[in-house]
Amino acid sequence: MAIVAVEAREPISFESHNFKPTTEIHSAAANLTQAIDSEQMSLQFYDTPNRTKRPFAPIESGKVRMYSCGPTVWDYSHIGNFRGFLFYDVLKRYLRHRGYQVEHVMNLTDVDDRIVQQVNDHDTTLDAYVQTYIDGFYADIDALGIARAEHYPRATQHLPEMIALIERLVGNGIAYERDGSVYFAITRFPTYGQFAHLDTEGMREGARVDTDKYDKDDARDFVLWKAWVEADGELAWDSPWGRGRPGWHLECSCMSMKYLGETFDIHTGGVDLIFPHHQNEIAQSEGATGKPFAHYWLHNEFLNIDGVGMSKSLGNNLRLRDIREGDDAAQAKRDVAAFRYFIVTNHYRTTLNFTRDALDAAGSARQRLNRLYGQLLRHTDDSPNNDIDWETEVEVARTAFTEAMDDDLNAPKGMAAVFGLVGRAERALSPVTLTQEGASTLCSFLEEINSVLGILDEGGAEAEQRDPQLPESLAQMVQTRQRARETKQWSLADEMRDKLSLAGVTVTDTPDGPTWTWTGSGTD
Repeated sequence: MAIVAVEAREPISFESHNFKPTTEIHSAAANLTQAIDSEQMSLQFYDTPNRTKRPFAPIESGKVRMYSCGPTVWDYSHIGNFRGFLFYDVLKRYLRHRGYQVEHVMNLTDVDDRIVQQVNDHDTTLDAYVQTYIDGFYADIDALGIARAEHYPRATQHLPEMIALIERLVGNGIAYERDGSVYFAITRFPTYGQFAHLDTEGMREGARVDTDKYDKDDARDFVLWKAWVEADGELAWDSPWGRGRPGWHLECSCMSMKYLGETFDIHTGGVDLIFPHHQNEIAQSEGATGKPFAHYWLHNEFLNIDGVGMSKSLGNNLRLRDIREGDDAAQAKRDVAAFRYFIVTNHYRTTLNFTRDALDAAGSARQRLNRLYGQLLRHTDDSPNNDIDWETEVEVARTAFTEAMDDDLNAPKGMAAVFGLVGRAERALSPVTLTQEGASTLCSFLEEINSVLGILDEGGAEAEQRDPQLPESLAQMVQTRQRARETKQWSLADEMRDKLSLAGVTVTDTPDGPTWTWTGSGTD
């Protein structure tokens, strides 16, 4: 899996007080693929600024440095946030699965306009206020099985780095001070707006915006350092320009470069961060260093609820802890696991719609996998009738899964290959025509998939709440129902379905044939 590192382009020069890049800075990233060997050409990601899939080549062979925009800890994170955090998790897991060493940094924004207001409204300290939500964030990601990043830097613990970066920008002539605040002059950074495909014609030089978030139509000089105002209360730090606090966009530039270097491999975030946040990150980072900031930019799409975008004003801002702390602890745990399954088995660039039905369907699919995994782990029969080469079957599925995931993490296509194999394995277990060696081969493959997606219970525990084998009488009902469906005896098929339901068995019809799941205690 060797990859030859490609040197970055020559540093960008500065002349007088006008920033003048020799060419568009992101053209350097487009040249990275020249030295990728044929084996690695298959791994590709959709790169936001280029609007196309690009073969992946890390700066340093075998190692990936990756930065993800983390939570603003002013409240508990909602499920839309976790759509992004789960995307980062699968990306990191898959890169490691493909043999890369990954160093991952995710920031914790612990000062912004909202936090300042909340701290003052609650008459508390910043540390006391944000710690509640930092602890809640860690509890949530642990419940979802998200692999922790190597670093979770807090913005307020990196003030010296932020002040130093602002001083570099002022020295380079692309930032200026007004009344104790410091602003980035977007007209002095000629490529400003290219990343976000922003029309910069008509932008007025010197027009400024002090809020952290704003729309493309309001693109103006953005704030790097905010001068203290009375509404800030006690929240202010000393700087060469007077008391104040950092602007939101500045934080990620400083923390990513501190831990990953001035140029790193992958930057991730939600599509809502493309502008202004990521556009401004690029401008201030490259404006200071004269080097490309990140070589690949990957963005996940939105998660809606019942067809509507999440909003506090609409009252549908569902937090993960609302799912995690349900009245029925066992069901809440299953729902959290089902939520993970729902997110990670869909494509990260597809807008998703979260509904109760979607969550239940994800839970059923996950339960099916866990039931099979538990059956395979505990398989003791060694049938002499097995005529399937399971090593070949697994290799076909593994190749299809890898090809799908190499293609911009196409998890739905990858899972189609997995479930094709699952259906064949289920048929081999009823009646039993599977050797212990075959069961072990299948188990190992499911564990490989789990290392990437995190969708199995340890030991198939959830699937083993009841006997993994159907009693003979119930197995015959499943077969009778299937024969009735094939011969269009719908009344008989319905009768068998109802009897199975009373026994606590739900039958699901799939392209590979019927599968069953224990869904209740049943009646004797």
